[in-house]
Amino acid sequence: MTFVSYMPQKDGSFSLSGIFLLLVMLSHPCDSRPHTGRVFSSTAGDNHPAKKEVSAEVAAYADVAKQIIDLAVFGAAQNRSYDRLARFTDTIGNRVSGSHSLEMAIKYMYSAMTQDGLDVHLEPVKIPHWVRGKESAEMIEPRAKSLAILGLGSSVGTPPGGIQAEVMVVRSFEELKLRGSSAAGKVVVFNQPFISYGETVAYRAYGASEAAKVGAVATLIRSVTPFSINSPHTGWQDYQDGVKRIPTACITVEDAELMWRLAQRGQKIVVRLTMGAVTLPDADSFNTVAEIKGWQHPDQVVLLSGHLDSWDVGQGAMDDGGGAMISWEALSLIKDLGLRPRRTLRAVLWTAEEQGGVGAQQYYNLHKVNLTNFDLVMESDLGTFAPVALQFAGSAAAQKVMQEVVKLLAPLNTTKLEGYAEGTDISSWMRAGVPGASLHVADSRYFWFHHSEGDTMTVQDPGEMNLCSALWAVVAYVVADLEDMLPR
Repeated sequence: MTFVSYMPQKDGSFSLSGIFLLLVMLSHPCDSRPHTGRVFSSTAGDNHPAKKEVSAEVAAYADVAKQIIDLAVFGAAQNRSYDRLARFTDTIGNRVSGSHSLEMAIKYMYSAMTQDGLDVHLEPVKIPHWVRGKESAEMIEPRAKSLAILGLGSSVGTPPGGIQAEVMVVRSFEELKLRGSSAAGKVVVFNQPFISYGETVAYRAYGASEAAKVGAVATLIRSVTPFSINSPHTGWQDYQDGVKRIPTACITVEDAELMWRLAQRGQKIVVRLTMGAVTLPDADSFNTVAEIKGWQHPDQVVLLSGHLDSWDVGQGAMDDGGGAMISWEALSLIKDLGLRPRRTLRAVLWTAEEQGGVGAQQYYNLHKVNLTNFDLVMESDLGTFAPVALQFAGSAAAQKVMQEVVKLLAPLNTTKLEGYAEGTDISSWMRAGVPGASLHVADSRYFWFHHSEGDTMTVQDPGEMNLCSALWAVVAYVVADLEDMLPR
């Protein structure tokens, strides 16, 4: 997953960390979860006539919302999103951009959603094709030790014989600058502490270029995670124009801290790094689209989404198989109940999100001519753990409508509306003024498994996915069926 927070400051500018986040998003992962967004009050202005009118219209959907929730959580569809995800990930596995596995995943989902009775089509896109190749690393001095690594996306490879060089360990970009005169010809190891994903991911994204500026021959980045069992985490990284491209990989928290301790004692550290990474020409791929056409305004769209691609480790179950499946499941629940909203419900399974929302950006470029027909864009790419709130970005008038919509989620104990939304794949729409929504879940363990071999079905819980599916379906259906589109 690539993380984006669409959260400007009060003066309309973005914080420094927000700029970092936006830059990473534009090229890739930029991931951050600021769970400090404003929560909208659902009681302010209840006596205003317009408020009462909106409240009454939305409240009329209480019975339908309960039907959707009952079907997803207790009825025939119970555990269906989990079972679909398990079958999909067990069959296909991980699905990195440009790979044969991603091609198979798209074919699989096209067939499965067609068999489900949805209107399905594929929209062509061009996506990056980076191949990891064989890779290994070991510490030679002061003792022999194998190092678990995962090369970072877009990294160049090493020469065929690998690189063997002395290590310089630093804990920040500032320290690298201070000690830059000692970095020439060395492998720079970043042992940066984990603060938050949005802040710490800058080392993964920019570490290679910053080290290359002071003459380093490679970089090893401490994995961006708050918890590790000797597990490296991969992700996209960005070379700066005009700066020499050097190999870069992530190492485990444990190995980064080990080398830091050795360096603090003044012990010489030497590592040997071999990476066979290559970047091939962009590959042909598709965004996968399934719809329930609106009965009154078929050209107006409520868009639900998750991304189908993943990294080339684990199963991509959490990031973002779960988000893709609940977007499909939301349409299935509505179809199974014989419901058809005024506007079209469109589930889009994005491709090449991990490389910076590549498929989604091409979708936006193609469809932005119809910008005014997009009522709400929704993205689930933060995990499908127990839902906590709906995150929403939109006008004050739209916020009032959404305050009423989330009241329908009372059976799920999730009636909180938070004042921001996030998602790489919907960020262009939100910047253009289209209301956006994302799913806030109890994700305290999310970055334990993110972009690692640990992202498997074992992380997923069927009951929690039922709750996410129900929330996603209720919000999408009600907004799509209201008499008017959300105010801009």
